[in-house]
Amino acid sequence: MATVHLRIGDLVWGKLGRYPPWPGKVVSPPKDLKKPRGKKCHFVKFFGTEDHAWIKVEQLKPYHAHKEEMIKINKGKRFQQAVDAVEDFLKKAKGKEQNSDGKGDSKGKKTPNKPLKILEEDDEDLSALKDPSEKPVKDDPHFHHFLLSQSEKPASSMEPISKRLKIIDEDSGSTSIQAADSTAINGSIIPTDKRIGFLGLGLMGSGIVSNLLKMGHVVTVWNRTAEKCDLFIQEGARLGRTPAEVASMCDITFSCVSDPKAARDLVLGPSGVLQGIRPGKCYVEMSTVDPETITELSQVITSRGGRFLEAPVAGSQQLSNDGMLVILSAGDRTVYEDCSSCFQAMGKTSFFLGEAGNAARMMLILNMVQGSFMATIAEGLTLAQATGQSQQTFLDILCQGQMASTFVDQKCQNILQGNFKPDYYLKHIQKDLRLAISMGDMANHPTPMAAAANEVYKRAKALDQSDNDISAVYRAYIH
Repeated sequence: MATVHLRIGDLVWGKLGRYPPWPGKVVSPPKDLKKPRGKKCHFVKFFGTEDHAWIKVEQLKPYHAHKEEMIKINKGKRFQQAVDAVEDFLKKAKGKEQNSDGKGDSKGKKTPNKPLKILEEDDEDLSALKDPSEKPVKDDPHFHHFLLSQSEKPASSMEPISKRLKIIDEDSGSTSIQAADSTAINGSIIPTDKRIGFLGLGLMGSGIVSNLLKMGHVVTVWNRTAEKCDLFIQEGARLGRTPAEVASMCDITFSCVSDPKAARDLVLGPSGVLQGIRPGKCYVEMSTVDPETITELSQVITSRGGRFLEAPVAGSQQLSNDGMLVILSAGDRTVYEDCSSCFQAMGKTSFFLGEAGNAARMMLILNMVQGSFMATIAEGLTLAQATGQSQQTFLDILCQGQMASTFVDQKCQNILQGNFKPDYYLKHIQKDLRLAISMGDMANHPTPMAAAANEVYKRAKALDQSDNDISAVYRAYIH
């Protein structure tokens, strides 16, 4: 989007990350809220959701000049409700102007070009922007970079969102800690003074490291393919020659690799992490692996006096780039606390799930559900085609029902456009399904749905779809 000159009160279209432009209004940020460092941006309040976000100036367009264009490319129900809210706002504003026509101030001055009033959170006019029948949409991904919903507004001053924690006690006795919408775009993050190491610059690792650097962390990187480090060195990262060197140089070393074998090799192999572990050094395993691998790595790290945490992430390449991952942690609670600023930079939410292995179990269950769901969606699309139904109509209906989500819309659009550029590798979701099925076997728990989905992904891999996105499972049904 082209850069525009805006002022408080202007109506705009704001684009956040990969999500479509959304109608909003430039407003004054709370006094306690710092503007993101190094970014030219405006604080925008979005219609229809009552959420707020810092939006870069190049991602903003004037509302009226681009209204027809935006309405043509966006058809969702929530989007239409947001546009309706803008029109209601404009009608009310116009009504106020008409009521004041001919009524100058005491000196007879008229101010026809006066900007519209800036609505505050407690302004009565806000009722016109909300559909009373609509539930709050805190989970709406369009504005999850920095949410300031009315229910979260303190009575007096506003505390940085990244510092507010919600404690959730679960029936299992484990404790989850959810950092409220703490993200890489939030300029209030104070980076730890600990030296950070990161091993593995793949789809997920690259976005994580980028956000750590943006938030001011001192990061040393290593990757099996050294060329991938170059970009991050240019951004201020330091280069480690081996995993052992990174672990010895840094206070906390993260790793994010493809599978259990790669995770073990990184720690136990030649010049591996274990050789650099000394008493007090922290190792954080972010790879999605099985609980047995986590137990093994935890034991060898702690046997050298190190401290261990597992922290696999739920998300995709785009969510990694946006700093919107969900982090599942387990193991040494003190390491989790030491990683606070890192997790805030790379994710929107982090959970602590107790003893090592619990995060791996939870992550495999989540990915089992996601992989099975994706295979079912692909099956539905191909069945629609086989029975003479419009695949686009199938998607339109699906996105108006209870299963509507950004995930469904994005993946189905990818399929219809034949775009299988990886956001999450198909080979990795098949690996996760395989590990989840094995975990079910060990617990003597049936996983027939996952087993069926796993066979479909294996078929897709046989068709050379391993390095494509998980949505390429569609091709297993058409060949």
